[in-house]
Amino acid sequence: MRVGLISLGCPKNQVDAETMLAALRDKGFEIVDYVDGADAVIINTCAFIDDAKREAIENILDMVELKNEGVIRKIVVTGCLVQTQREEILSEFPEVDAAIGIGADGEIADLVEKVLTADDRIFECPDQSGLPLGSPRLLTTPEYWAYLKIADGCSNCCAYCAIPDIRGAYRSRPMESILEEASQLAASGVKELILIAQDTTNYGADLYGELRLPELLRALCGIDGIRWIRMLYCYPDKVTDELIEVMRTEHKVLHYMDLPLQHADDRILQAMNRRGTAAENRALIEKLRLAMPDIVIRTTFMTGFPGEDEDAFDNLALFVNEMEFDRMGCFAFSPQEGTPAFDMDGQVEDDVKRHRGEILMNDQYSIVEDKNLARVGKTYTVLVEEYDAYADCYIGRTYMDAPEIDGMIYFTSTEDYEPGEYVDVLVIDTKEYDLVGRDMLDL
Repeated sequence: MRVGLISLGCPKNQVDAETMLAALRDKGFEIVDYVDGADAVIINTCAFIDDAKREAIENILDMVELKNEGVIRKIVVTGCLVQTQREEILSEFPEVDAAIGIGADGEIADLVEKVLTADDRIFECPDQSGLPLGSPRLLTTPEYWAYLKIADGCSNCCAYCAIPDIRGAYRSRPMESILEEASQLAASGVKELILIAQDTTNYGADLYGELRLPELLRALCGIDGIRWIRMLYCYPDKVTDELIEVMRTEHKVLHYMDLPLQHADDRILQAMNRRGTAAENRALIEKLRLAMPDIVIRTTFMTGFPGEDEDAFDNLALFVNEMEFDRMGCFAFSPQEGTPAFDMDGQVEDDVKRHRGEILMNDQYSIVEDKNLARVGKTYTVLVEEYDAYADCYIGRTYMDAPEIDGMIYFTSTEDYEPGEYVDVLVIDTKEYDLVGRDMLDL
């Protein structure tokens, strides 16, 4: 039986998809990269914001059309959308054969087999704690880098976020399980590990009674074959001095931190139920840069949170321009039913949210432009991603760039390189958010 899988949303969802693919493969299913002719298509959905929900529904509708045309047989919907709109999926899409919550992902192979051999529709949505934290995976990333999920769920309860309801309370994965998988990944050729969780810096608090991310990083650095270790989704209030020291002294841990701050006005931060103040976040950034002058900090901000008046937005814009982040994303507040912010007073008009986001991103473009120009003439180690025959150049990433979200470096070389190799590249020019370089061996 042939099964295709469409995974939407964040890297954490992607890891869930990879564990499902491995379970299906081990059950004897043929995994196909296309949906045409598939006996079953699984749609692993995201439901973090309205845009993600719309994307999920559009994919369901696409599969419904293919099913009605006889191109595919069965449709299985999994992931976060099932947790939030389980009844709606089955009632509004009668062509959907199964709606499976994330707590049943570990049973996906048996459930798909049941779907293909029975006429009844299936609905399975057990507690989220049933989601396996450590299972075999069929990687969908290139063979030389992989995500490594160290926890799932979230207990921060930010006022705008439905993740605690969708994913459940924060659950750290035992360190032994993480290290075992990391060793297996390294043995298979993975050179860059990207640690992910809803809150990476909270790792260990629930399981061991204390923050254990620094200890985990030290242990991961001892695994042969791993060259780069990158962290995403770090919360500022849990970036400890010990963590900074590990980043500073362990050469495998990249001087790169994804630090979603969300806002810089204290009144809005308090309304968001975010811990810490703008001054404390500013002090942390200064501490990070003092310890590691070459550190690259990525952050995310939200515009249009309820109560965000002109003064609050001005504080945010001033913070963005003062801090000069290396990487920054911005999205408009999206009210999620069931969250405290959904019906808060002071809702902001959609066009105002978008306009404020455009202002921030225009400011950020100028900041990145200046930072990239300052990198011209410097040499960086680059991880080769691919060769572009049309442009006659290689495409890769430096330590400054996480895959799929940050920039690239385009460089020429007379050498023959394979994806996954490391090359020293001299930066000679810039290209919007990207860099242009030349192989040092050619100089």
